[in-house]
Amino acid sequence: MVLVMAFLLGAASGAPAAGALSYHVSPRGNDSNPGTSPAQAWKTLARVNRQALRPGDRVLFERGARFTGQLVPQGSGTVVGGEPVPVTIGAYGEGPRPRVDGEGACRDTILVRNVEFLEITGLEVTNQGPGRKPGRTGIRLVADDSGPRRHIVLRDLFVHDVNGDLRKDHEGHGILFESLGTGFFDGLLIEECHLLKTDRNGICGVAPAGTRSRNVVICGNLLEDIGGDGIKPWGCAGALVEHNRLRGGQMRCNDYAAGIWPWDCDDTVIQFNEVSGMRGDRDGEAFDSDGLCRRSLFQYNYSHDNEGGFMLVCATPEYHCEGTLIRYNISQNDGIKSARVFHLGGPVRNTHIYNNTIYVGPGQDVPLLSFTEDEGWPEGTRFTNNLFHIAGRARCEFGRSTNNAFESNVVQGDLGGCPEGVRPADGSSLLARPGTGGEGFDSLAGYRLTAAGAKLQGVAVPDAGPRDFFGDPVPPDGPRSIGADQGPPDH
Repeated sequence: MVLVMAFLLGAASGAPAAGALSYHVSPRGNDSNPGTSPAQAWKTLARVNRQALRPGDRVLFERGARFTGQLVPQGSGTVVGGEPVPVTIGAYGEGPRPRVDGEGACRDTILVRNVEFLEITGLEVTNQGPGRKPGRTGIRLVADDSGPRRHIVLRDLFVHDVNGDLRKDHEGHGILFESLGTGFFDGLLIEECHLLKTDRNGICGVAPAGTRSRNVVICGNLLEDIGGDGIKPWGCAGALVEHNRLRGGQMRCNDYAAGIWPWDCDDTVIQFNEVSGMRGDRDGEAFDSDGLCRRSLFQYNYSHDNEGGFMLVCATPEYHCEGTLIRYNISQNDGIKSARVFHLGGPVRNTHIYNNTIYVGPGQDVPLLSFTEDEGWPEGTRFTNNLFHIAGRARCEFGRSTNNAFESNVVQGDLGGCPEGVRPADGSSLLARPGTGGEGFDSLAGYRLTAAGAKLQGVAVPDAGPRDFFGDPVPPDGPRSIGADQGPPDH
């Protein structure tokens, strides 16, 4: 992924290429102007849409101004000497971000179709109409011709108040990347964007079955008050979703939604994310390893106060889910409203859940583990080295799931139906200050192991990763302790 990021960012902020032009757009401009200086600016989005942009060209909107209608950039950048030379769309002047407002009159406020080597930065984007409309979106990226659409960057955008349809089969989005036919993305970066009140979803993909976009990175974004799903890669190989914050999901939709989850993806890495405030129990979990996915990895995430729970792993006979790894995560007060903390549904296969720290708060009475049927039951689920701190009450509901394995897990508190391989702790406190996490990773020092906790040895897990939740190294032969903390007891 380091190489991916280096490629994506290589020419992101450089000067325009030789011969490239900078076009300016201002409400005080005139579309008959050449656009090549603030004094000779264009006026409308329609004029921008008519311009065939070339590698290195820039389209700059005046700060503090509002532009209505739809932006559909034409023309792509290229690669010169192994470095990307993109077309850039951004801002000039001083003041607030320039606002591009679809006003609900168009499906997408910004539509990028079959364009590549394009970077869009520093804009405010909204698409609020008088009523909800199917598919209404703030920014839609489309690859519907053959082959890859390379190097598309969305950075530092404020996308808000998009009132798309809340139904899952008509859903709207804040940002959507869509593959159609034999088109796909190679080098898509969505970073440091702020999404607020976008319906139904935040940042999502759509693709035909079996499509595999490559080098998709979604990182450093803040999503708040999202109507349904938060972040959903779809049709990707090796997508990276990291350092995102989701505060409030499934806020308005009445069907199933979760915080961050892949669909029809292989080898997705979801790490260093914080998800809180998911509503409802139709799913309502912070994270989900879902259908048509193999080898999804969820690590170093912080989940708290989600009504539906911490983690969903689900499949049907038609839509497999295999080889999910869930490790070094912290969950606090998930499953409120008596939902569950972990939910494994349908014929999911070979899920391994190890070295996580789970806190169930006072007054909660929830299934810690809930296994359910969906034309089949989970099979081959392993729990290793997990630390469960139950300040309220919790229980395990296995149904007819098969080949479950528990080894070297520890529970402190009231856990009903506790299986072999989950041993009760004595009265010693295992965690420094459990239950004291707030907003942000910096609030989690209370989940460090005490000296008593560090004495509870875990078992070796092959290929257990280089570090724990707090950044301490994991020994080469695997975790030495239980839970998400592997550091020494004198932190």
